Amino acid sequence: MSSKRIKKVKGGAEKLRDKKKQEEERKSLANSMLRYVLEENENGDGNENENVNAENVQNENEDEVMKDNEEKEAFDVKEYLIEGDINDPGNWERVDNKLRDFLVDKGPIERLPVDYHFPRDSIGRSFSHLSYTRRITNGEKQDRRWLIYSTAKDKAFCFCCKLFPQENTAYQLATNGYNDWRNISQTLKEHERSHKHVICMTQWMDLEVRLRTSQTIDKHIQEEINKEKKHWRDVLLRTIALVKGLAKKNIAFRGRSEKIHEDDNGNFLGMMEVFADFDPVIKEHFRRIDKREIRYHYLSHRIQDELIKMIGTEVKKMILEKIQCAKYFSVILDTTPDCSNREQMSLVIRCVDISDTSPKIQEFFLSFLEVKDKTGEGLFETLQDVLLNLGLSIDDIRGQGYDNGSNMKGKNKGVQKRLLEINSRAVYTPCGCHSLNLLLTDIASSSTIAIRDALFHLAENSDNPKTRSEAESLAMSEVHGIGSFEFLFGMIIWYELLFVVNKVSKILQSEDMDIDIALSQLEGLVAFLKNYRETGFDAAKGEAERIAIEMEVEPVFSVKAKRLRKRKRHHDEEPEISGEDVILAAEENFRINYFITIVDQGLVSLETRFDQLQSYEKTFGFLFDLKKLMLANDDKLMASCLNLEASLKHGNHFDIDGNDLFLELKLLKGALPKEIKKVVEILDYLKKLESCYPNTWTAYRIMMTIPVSVASAERSFSKLKLIKSYLRSSMSQERLNGLSILSIERRMAEKLDYTCLMNEFAGRNARRIKFQN
Repeated sequence: MSSKRIKKVKGGAEKLRDKKKQEEERKSLANSMLRYVLEENENGDGNENENVNAENVQNENEDEVMKDNEEKEAFDVKEYLIEGDINDPGNWERVDNKLRDFLVDKGPIERLPVDYHFPRDSIGRSFSHLSYTRRITNGEKQDRRWLIYSTAKDKAFCFCCKLFPQENTAYQLATNGYNDWRNISQTLKEHERSHKHVICMTQWMDLEVRLRTSQTIDKHIQEEINKEKKHWRDVLLRTIALVKGLAKKNIAFRGRSEKIHEDDNGNFLGMMEVFADFDPVIKEHFRRIDKREIRYHYLSHRIQDELIKMIGTEVKKMILEKIQCAKYFSVILDTTPDCSNREQMSLVIRCVDISDTSPKIQEFFLSFLEVKDKTGEGLFETLQDVLLNLGLSIDDIRGQGYDNGSNMKGKNKGVQKRLLEINSRAVYTPCGCHSLNLLLTDIASSSTIAIRDALFHLAENSDNPKTRSEAESLAMSEVHGIGSFEFLFGMIIWYELLFVVNKVSKILQSEDMDIDIALSQLEGLVAFLKNYRETGFDAAKGEAERIAIEMEVEPVFSVKAKRLRKRKRHHDEEPEISGEDVILAAEENFRINYFITIVDQGLVSLETRFDQLQSYEKTFGFLFDLKKLMLANDDKLMASCLNLEASLKHGNHFDIDGNDLFLELKLLKGALPKEIKKVVEILDYLKKLESCYPNTWTAYRIMMTIPVSVASAERSFSKLKLIKSYLRSSMSQERLNGLSILSIERRMAEKLDYTCLMNEFAGRNARRIKFQN
């Protein structure tokens, strides 16, 4: 009788169980962004693969906040719940299939160096590298690849027996670890001969082969996971790139709506819609949104804020690494009110960036600080707090640059005075550009001439009839001299002065400006004024006559006699001598009382307003003037070195040793290549030989750190007005700083690694969900 094969038919209850199992498996593959952007960390960071259930997390905040948190928490995020190093077997409390696959794929932990000193027990014994080798009967040696050592517990484990535990195993190598170092040799021999160890080794080798050939049991499920993982990483990549791009260009993100395919949804969602027209990743993402296959699209304004903060923080970290590598730095501060009338203080750090091959002077923007107290004390406390938060030591400040406000530069209660009391090496330099503006103010105060073009503009464009009439009368009046040849002559003189001062001011605004170049520019300006005082009058007169003829103005000076003013004399003064008051010719009167007056005022102001900058000549002059350095005799050079040592001393702390600096400079004078002419070139040369000239290397870095102007802080205010406009006046301080640092330090932002950013974003949200659970 032939036997027939009987087909087994599943019952209803069994079918329901299978269906429920499939449904649970399908849910576990839901489109969780966090799940698919997490990568395995090569260093074994256990935060990135822990198994966390975020389905039932409830947020008691407002509905909008709750919805945004649900975007981050809606799906399962699988992480390895391991405290400490994931590669250390002492931390493997519970091994599931996923962790086993991960550890087998990575292989046993890398062994410690041969010269590593293992901790000893109470009788002086410890684990040894000799235990890794097995000696067989014929004298050959075999490596015990399965033997691993836990630094966390100071115990030895069997890699395969720990990952593939057998029932009723009594081996400590497979459970809690073994640390009887006296008997470890015999224990290892018995263990590797045991039947259970051989089974575990077979299972380990089999799984290792299958993982390498992608032939695991859940191969198809893993392929789906990898496909989803790639999709979400691609979406996040484009999201981060767009956030960075809009921030760099100071473009607003949001509109009135936060829904895709609507007209007023802002630039961020609008650009995403443009991407969807040609980019298959965003096109597929939008299809899922439109078909309601996914509930959360991760494009909300809160996700934008988080990405702005994260990218800005990464840029700030890069900057702080450069500053800490440089050690010495200067602080540059300036304040301005924003469009919401909040006082914002810009913090810029200047340092010599030595992290690259060639040293370079850099000025980095770090933050806008909202100021509540605008006094010197309040501003200084704000500065102290932010330096502490950034991890920068106030003792490493070697320069401070502010504008000419009394709360900043005040010698008694200003910020510079309070900082000098804590750190006397933080020398203060008034902003060179502000000082030049004040120089022009000083010159202008010696003249009462008005501006004819401005009056004509008012006369033509003012809405007030009275203003138009008065402006036209002043502009055309000969009584006030605005339409006269003298006025035209004065404008020619002012043009020459403003042109030269403007040129110097723009040069001083350069980020890599140093004391040497600044002083040479000021010396050039002084030389120009002295020469202009002697020869400029005749040249300006000729130009004024040419323009006057074109404007149909008679090129002659006014000959109207002016009443002589007689000063009242006191009883003890000599009597007035007849003919003492000399009536000068009109042209000569203009030359002496106007031309000579304003030029002399300029020379005086240059000397008084740049006295601090000129004082650096006494301290650092022998360093930045190569001719002086080469020609200086030993006595003069030694005196300069000792003077610099005293200047860079605070209490019992010295930046340099004057005697050593003297010896180094004597050697450097003969070794310095002839083609080196500039201070920056000397710095580049010293970078390669810093170990040979340590004091010289330090002295030049400190000298180059001292700021010349606060132009970088002023430039940050231009970005402030673009970012925080009247349409975005309610922007938070955190968002403002994130957008500002991405815009101002856009070159640093271009160096960011997108892969690291994606992993950072995934890790942050995974840790947050784990904490909330």
